[in-house]
Amino acid sequence: MSKSTATATPPQASHHAAQFEALVSARCADPFALLGPHREGDRTIVRACLPGVQAASLTDARGKDLGPMRCIHAGGIYEGTLPEGVGRRDYRLDITWGDGTRQLSADPYAFDLLLGDLDLHLIGEGRHFELGRCLGAQWMSIDGIEGVRFAVWAPNASRVSVIGDFNGWHRARHPMRLRYGAGVWELFVPAALGVQPGSRYKFDLSDAQGNPLPDKADPLALATELPPGTASVITRPDHTAAPFNWTDQAWMSRRASQDPYVQPMSVYEVHAGSWLREADDPARGWEVLADRLIPYARDLGFTHIELLPITEHPFGGSWGYQPLSLFAPTARFGPPQAFAAFVDRCHAAGIGVILDWVPAHFPTDPHGLARFDGTALYEHEDPREGFHQDWNTLIYNMGRNEVRGFLLASALHWLREYHIDGLRVDAVASMLYRDYSRQAGEWVPNRYGGRENLEAVAFLRELNAVVRERCHGAMTIAEESTAWPGVTAPVESGGLGFTFKWNMGWMHDTLHYLAYEPVYRAWHHQDMTFGLVYAWSEAFVLPLSHDEVVHGKGSLVGKAPGDHWQKLANLRAYFGFMWTHPGKKLLFMGGELAQWHEWNHESELDWALLDHPSHRGMQRLIGDLNHAYRSLPALHARDHHPDGFQWVVGDDNHNSVFAYLRRSPGADAVLVVVNMTPVPREGYRIGVPCAGRWQEWLNTDAQCYGGSNMGNGGEVYAEPVPSHGQPASVTLTLPPLATLLLVHRP
Repeated sequence: MSKSTATATPPQASHHAAQFEALVSARCADPFALLGPHREGDRTIVRACLPGVQAASLTDARGKDLGPMRCIHAGGIYEGTLPEGVGRRDYRLDITWGDGTRQLSADPYAFDLLLGDLDLHLIGEGRHFELGRCLGAQWMSIDGIEGVRFAVWAPNASRVSVIGDFNGWHRARHPMRLRYGAGVWELFVPAALGVQPGSRYKFDLSDAQGNPLPDKADPLALATELPPGTASVITRPDHTAAPFNWTDQAWMSRRASQDPYVQPMSVYEVHAGSWLREADDPARGWEVLADRLIPYARDLGFTHIELLPITEHPFGGSWGYQPLSLFAPTARFGPPQAFAAFVDRCHAAGIGVILDWVPAHFPTDPHGLARFDGTALYEHEDPREGFHQDWNTLIYNMGRNEVRGFLLASALHWLREYHIDGLRVDAVASMLYRDYSRQAGEWVPNRYGGRENLEAVAFLRELNAVVRERCHGAMTIAEESTAWPGVTAPVESGGLGFTFKWNMGWMHDTLHYLAYEPVYRAWHHQDMTFGLVYAWSEAFVLPLSHDEVVHGKGSLVGKAPGDHWQKLANLRAYFGFMWTHPGKKLLFMGGELAQWHEWNHESELDWALLDHPSHRGMQRLIGDLNHAYRSLPALHARDHHPDGFQWVVGDDNHNSVFAYLRRSPGADAVLVVVNMTPVPREGYRIGVPCAGRWQEWLNTDAQCYGGSNMGNGGEVYAEPVPSHGQPASVTLTLPPLATLLLVHRP
């Protein structure tokens, strides 16, 4: 077989000299005008840019020699002539590289336009909801030739190349073609040229003036290399790096038919890298978590696990809240397929999975989205709109269709490709207000002169409408810390359309109360009762999240006053109040252990505390509270309706006692009594709706939880003696710093 070599044939003069120079110096904006097959006169000329090649020739698909290629530019441009009758895609490049490696491959520049007009139209509209199957690196077969279709949105770049392991990261090897109008660059690279699952890649861009930009990771990457590496990674066609067979069809079907508002929902919030240090393993982290975390959460009775953001992020100290790859699970705990397997095993154990998802902002790392094509593409140009002062991050420009579509597609990607059950949307308040954390003069009003971010409002409404339409049974949960009206109201009635909202006010007020010495609590009684004034204005989750145990705030048990016993008793009583209060529940990991130190993402939970009976008792209490919450419909079925709650004693601030009824039609009523002082109360009469036997279902002062074991012997009998507006009443012994649950048993 005859092949040319770079030394055997001197560079040839050409009327394309200037274009060739631009090509080999990675400045060519239209590589398809020069490379690949071209009809010139009565001949079909094939050109290829092969810097570093030893020899090149043309063959047919079976390797039959079709003639040599000669070097026509010292930078590595080769040219050959196709024999008559050979089609423009019937030839192959037979390449021998300088190290002796040989490749027989289809020519990337022989392929026609790749993305369809509908794809480009939907991208421009921000309505391409399967963007993860369109842009990025898509493994596919074209005319029987396997390879990867690369595509990236960069409308203001003057040129784009894909670089990676498969081409020696050489900027001139694989320049891409621009699809004018859509601003999308594309190229199909056959597998024979070295692309394969696991190959690393990035995009090399020049700005509109031709200035080179930092190499960029793929915004639509489905996998990434392990940080601190910043490259994207090619995956297989199923988008999870390897074939994965889901076994959760029954779970998904059941989820789609359930009403989330009447179901119990108790969430265990987890930072995957610090729950158990053994899980911080890029080879088998998700497997370790599946083996250890899933049965742990199941045995404690949690209905869901919520993961702090696992979308890839460059800085581990951000806990995932500064992500750059919104379609890729972090490589810190294993490949994407392993994450899919973790979700599948959660569902098999009857546990839902919620992901923290961050559409509010992104970090400024040069390999990321910042000035992606040399312009403020994903962010706002004006720093008063585009720079977040609190977090030194950039803010997505929700007014740009393509950016809005990028974020919508990311949300749907997790819900559909990974069967995620809910997205907790981070920092919603920062999205809703243009003046969020800004002084006068540091923000730009909306078109009506107001502070509301109209584009973000429209985005959130569209997000929730699309999720409801396309992902049946999936939830969206807002972390929204202001009084924005209608966060969980339907979009069609003017609301934002979230399924639930974190009740930040309840959390702040009640933790504030917990921190007071009991002798002072009488003057802060309203901190515990005020949440019931607005409890049904939204569909709430009561969150004791990671934010309450970091940055010097201490641990939950550390917030409580008193000696060692009183601190634990305070927390037990508080947990009893929380689990019986209207609203779904969320507890950050470590709370169930009553950790003394605040959370440290670089260590693991203080598992050694379980060697102490009082801490083991706290863990048992959380399990029993979850069991009561799930077993008694009165505690969850009417969480979001005022008829599910009734104060019995809400004004006994002198004794710091609270008593209330939880109800649900057709279910036994539950009486909850909370004593937030260390003083036992003997003969405390409380009104109840009916006479007869009331079972003491749970007492947080029980000895098995580490308490003093004071109580009511397991049951009391109500007399037909009216009290507190009820027709009957019971006389109780209220243990110190304790919560009682009593269930009417006719």
